[in-house]
Amino acid sequence: MMKMHVLSGGRLRMKKSVYVPDADRQETIELPVSCFLLRHPQGNVLFDTGCHPSVSHDAEARWGAMARAMVPISGPRENVVDGLQAIGLLPQDIDVVVNSHFHSDHCGCNEFFKKATVVCHARELEAARKEDAVKSGFLPVDWDQPMPVETIDGQRDLFNDGRIVLVPVPGHTAGMTGALVNLDKSGAFFLASDAVALRSNLERELNPRNTWDPEQSTRSMQEIRRIETGGATVVFGHDDQQWREMKKGADFYD
Repeated sequence: MMKMHVLSGGRLRMKKSVYVPDADRQETIELPVSCFLLRHPQGNVLFDTGCHPSVSHDAEARWGAMARAMVPISGPRENVVDGLQAIGLLPQDIDVVVNSHFHSDHCGCNEFFKKATVVCHARELEAARKEDAVKSGFLPVDWDQPMPVETIDGQRDLFNDGRIVLVPVPGHTAGMTGALVNLDKSGAFFLASDAVALRSNLERELNPRNTWDPEQSTRSMQEIRRIETGGATVVFGHDDQQWREMKKGADFYD
């Protein structure tokens, strides 16, 4: 039996109009950063690693100018490493890190998981390695770590048993990847990450302003809507209302 723990990867404040283009440009929104521990019989899998702990007290030192647009408001222990410790796990207990994409609020703690293999889409790694990638939010201090990297270029059933299936959903970034998680009791969950940041993005088919390719993003949202119609619960990347309603930490879905 597999268990899914929802962990905090931090919390951010941004302009709401980034995600809801017709919102007032002065209005801000608080965004949870979600990470997921999947305790599979064949290994512990971490889907996204959230923000680096240091950004809670000095974001500009790590993120530079990006810290003024994406402002961390989380406490010093509100990160995935402390979240794992609270349920009795250390970084070395993680076997696989799946990065939905390489923006800093989704791969900031990668450096702690030195015994893990990192899995990402080949196009995401290619985008992060481009000469001007920092301008697109790919900071090497977060994504460029010495652990082995395994790339995918299509759907990947991680353990060949249908429990964790990685699904490319490009648009937010070139290699954006979600995960279809099938649990025995709780049913199916689709971890959408920033392919669908907020429920309103999916319901209104709204592409955020920070979308890399709106056409691909729209097609990905249509695919995610199809998955939802098939019975899966879509877990949005930064939806605060949904975050408040979910089991978190030591509580789990199974």
